[in-house]
Amino acid sequence: MLRAIPDGPGKRVAELQGLDKVTARTQRFFAPVGEVTRFGTLEVKVGDCLVNTPDAPPESAAYLTIVDRKPGQAEEKLFAGWMFASTPSLSALDHGVYDVRVLACRMAQGSSAPSSR
Repeated sequence: MLRAIPDGPGKRVAELQGLDKVTARTQRFFAPVGEVTRFGTLEVKVGDCLVNTPDAPPESAAYLTIVDRKPGQAEEKLFAGWMFASTPSLSALDHGVYDVRVLACRMAQGSSAPSSR
């Protein structure tokens, strides 16, 4: 059963992994819940990030809205929905250049989480 991350110090974040298919580079980045984080030309907003209860198998799920903002072009909404860490292909971002997947939901310590490029 999925639930919110237990309260603790820091911010609730989704740990995501982005892949740039052109350069074949992967990058892990943290996206705070309720905020927009950039990855390449994408803007990723995490609406919520949930984890399984301790008595269930490990699972993280994040509600993501992903918009492509290419310079000089109209924004394009690419994805809005739940992504699950254990089954990334269940609801995947379909994009020619980028892949984004959920790795985990956690509390990030410190004043700011590591940011994307």
